[in-house]
Amino acid sequence: MTRIPSKAEILDWIAAHPTHTSKRDIAKAFGIKGSDRIDLKRILKELEAEGHLEKRKKTYRDPERLPPVSVLQIKAPDGDGDLFARPLEWHGEGVEPVVLVMPRASDPALGEGDRILARLTVVQDAEYHYEARLIRRIGTNPRRVIGIFRKGDEGGRIVPIDKSASTEWAVAENATHGARDGELVEAEQAGPKSRLGLPRARVVDRLGDPSAPKAVSLIAIHQHGIPDHFPDDVIAEADAAKPMGLKGREDLRDLPLITIDPADARDHDDACYAHADDDPKNPGGHVIWVAIADVAAYVQPGSVLDREARKRGNSSYFPDRVVPMLPDRLSGDLCSLHEGVPRACVAVRMQIDADGNKIAHRFVRGLMRSAASLHYAEVQEAMDGAPTDRTGPFLEPVIKPLYAAYAALVKARAERQPLDLDLPERKIVLDEKGTVASVNFRDRLDAHKLIEEFMVLANVAAAETLIKKRTPLLFRVHEEPSPEKLEALRETARAAGLALAKGQVLQTRHLNALLHGAAGTDDAELINISTLRSMQQAYYGPENFGHFGLALRNYAHFTSPIRRYADLIVHRALITAHGWGDDGLDTAEIERLEQTATHISETERRSMMAERDTTDRYLAAYLAERVGNEFEGRISGIARFGAFVKLDETGADGLVPVRSIGREFFHFDAEAGTLMGADTGLIIAIGQRVKVRLAQATPVTGGLELELLSIEDKPMPAGGGGGRRSPAGRSVKRKSAKAKAKRSKIKRKVERKRRS
Repeated sequence: MTRIPSKAEILDWIAAHPTHTSKRDIAKAFGIKGSDRIDLKRILKELEAEGHLEKRKKTYRDPERLPPVSVLQIKAPDGDGDLFARPLEWHGEGVEPVVLVMPRASDPALGEGDRILARLTVVQDAEYHYEARLIRRIGTNPRRVIGIFRKGDEGGRIVPIDKSASTEWAVAENATHGARDGELVEAEQAGPKSRLGLPRARVVDRLGDPSAPKAVSLIAIHQHGIPDHFPDDVIAEADAAKPMGLKGREDLRDLPLITIDPADARDHDDACYAHADDDPKNPGGHVIWVAIADVAAYVQPGSVLDREARKRGNSSYFPDRVVPMLPDRLSGDLCSLHEGVPRACVAVRMQIDADGNKIAHRFVRGLMRSAASLHYAEVQEAMDGAPTDRTGPFLEPVIKPLYAAYAALVKARAERQPLDLDLPERKIVLDEKGTVASVNFRDRLDAHKLIEEFMVLANVAAAETLIKKRTPLLFRVHEEPSPEKLEALRETARAAGLALAKGQVLQTRHLNALLHGAAGTDDAELINISTLRSMQQAYYGPENFGHFGLALRNYAHFTSPIRRYADLIVHRALITAHGWGDDGLDTAEIERLEQTATHISETERRSMMAERDTTDRYLAAYLAERVGNEFEGRISGIARFGAFVKLDETGADGLVPVRSIGREFFHFDAEAGTLMGADTGLIIAIGQRVKVRLAQATPVTGGLELELLSIEDKPMPAGGGGGRRSPAGRSVKRKSAKAKAKRSKIKRKVERKRRS
């Protein structure tokens, strides 16, 4: 252990070296390293408290600060081997901030003059101002591959898990990163491709067992063909981008716009601000500003960035990672509305009356500076009477006016009556190893609803403006349910003792009456799930057929151009409509709008499927250690081969195979959505409360097999004797089951006529 100097020795050294008095200088002078610096810091704090030392203020003023993701240029190592970097995006006044690069063992070697993209962390009470962690070295973007490592005599090879990739990769003995045979690994190309033999790669990360949680999302990404690697020219174009200035833009930097996002958000693409309207013609009204990152300024039509963004269609979100639509240089930096940093935006100023009706709006292309990056929970806590040092200064001038405007929008929402589903969303929480730590319900705070309502209003304004200016665009379309699905919903409602209006043009208010009638009952979840399943899937299209679920005639996606290509199209349409520049919609884009709409609707569905598969696999891995345990749940689906059960605790869906239910034949009635026992007459139907035992969990496929123990608190009957029926016996029982089903249908028809 290094000897810690006394207070007297420290004071003597400082007196002799007045220009080298930082903690780092003192530590170097006395050879203090590692954890011993904690003791040095304690002594310096004591000397400061005793009045012997006065902590110097920072030697620079930084009104704008460095962006959280910045381009840096590596300097020559200092005498201690520490690596510092010059921030290439520093535009503040005073002394340039000092940035220390914190290399990790897996990072490539960096030398003087290298340009890197790094994520910065502000450091308090230190001799440098930021710590930087490498994202990547600019100009290098080696090809990556995910596959199974197969060990060989001289290293090994990698078999890609992507079915479309037929080529294996050779791995040298010194490039295996310790990978074991059969492990899932991530590797990158090592050197130029040889004309002979397999391409060479080096393992950069061992992901372990292919069925382990850490590998789950990667498998889904590759199985569904989601591009997760940016080509070199795309990276180069993104890296060459520079921050936008004020030229040609409206200066919004004095508006206290703030971003409100999840606590773990890495990008911020929307900001908002509201205040009471001072127009005497609008008593009790409000003005709402919504500012969105101006992605169109960086992603030009026809550029390699644009082609890659269109190819991806949208970002994909998984519990452990994000596959972005745009490279991190844009999505996490230049197009992210970071606190205190000037950013290009497209903003809309909206006037609403006291009842929340929009009475006017106008769009501007501007330059903003976010006053704060807050998250939902802390905003809600501030509004509920528990402000923090971060939220306190914004409570009166910003947060309360936002909630006041939201309260008016709630009135308009109640009048409009969009579909009011109540389906709690579950969140998978992972630990540092990528293992599922818990499955929680996502909070639904007023702060969440506030942002949602503001974004809906801004999306409506965008659609209305482009319709008025006769500019082509992509609408977000949600058509009304089909008659067949509505009839199935009516049957489900009738079984629960509820009714859905018939014989009139269906509106969301009719569905809401059904949902509210079921609220607080045992059938509430069933009715909500059934209503959701009766809905058509939303899509993008150049023709406007309205949005049924939101009860809106005109609707387009405008508020998330960082993660949705449809929004980027709408931004370009607004640029063209307002004559803001030559980076709007070009003729070629307009001609292929329908093709683009079809493509990005498909990529959206692809992402949803991959995200769903990943969730299923994580849940199966989470429950794998609880095989044999009993769970409460509800029948959520019926098929010929069995019944699906949604478990209350986790929301996981498992299958009760029909072969495992008793010892009798079960007749499947697709119209009624039931399974009926041929011997006992037992009916298994959607919505029934059940108790099940987890028989099997398979993380690789995400499958859960369940054993049915009871239905509606009644234990399962023994069923007909003699085991499963022979084919002849089955035929008899099948006829019996059909006869019973037919009689049941007749009874239902008679009952319906009697009620009408």
